[in-house]
Amino acid sequence: MLPDSTDGPGRGDTAVPMAWLCAEYTADELLRVGSLVEPGSLEYRAGRQALALTIHLCDGAGSGDTLSAARLDEWLSRTSYDHPWPDWVRARLAERSEMGVPPAEGWGRAARPSADTDADLALARETWRQLEATQLLAADLRGLSAPGFGPLGLDEVDESAQIWVPAWQLGLPLGHLALHLY
Repeated sequence: MLPDSTDGPGRGDTAVPMAWLCAEYTADELLRVGSLVEPGSLEYRAGRQALALTIHLCDGAGSGDTLSAARLDEWLSRTSYDHPWPDWVRARLAERSEMGVPPAEGWGRAARPSADTDADLALARETWRQLEATQLLAADLRGLSAPGFGPLGLDEVDESAQIWVPAWQLGLPLGHLALHLY
């Protein structure tokens, strides 16, 4: 069977999205170690996708020091509650699209490990599209604030009150907790 895509004219190398695959693998391992949700669930998938997108856009999955303390701190800060994560993702994807993919001459791509390949960028874009388009039913936590929970000072969340949220809104905190547990 012939490959659908090659890495250059006449080279015959299959274009494999290694940066994306490494980010997905790292995110999967972090979530499995955390054991926060069942691996086959929609919540797990949303968490893996949000975390993989964060790891990939931080250029952190292809190097040997992937899980260094500095990398973990960077991922924690990107996934934190007060970080404008969706705006950051859109900006990073636009930035990478504008930069374009380095030309496929010689070893140009291998010489620039932080640059995306067409396949890496396409998978990152598709993941972001899925995270925005997929809606998950979650407990309605609007109006809750840190001390005392909510305007009436209630300590309990009414889990029967549910709303539909984009998958990233559920997956991002899950990924953040997985990073903390690692």
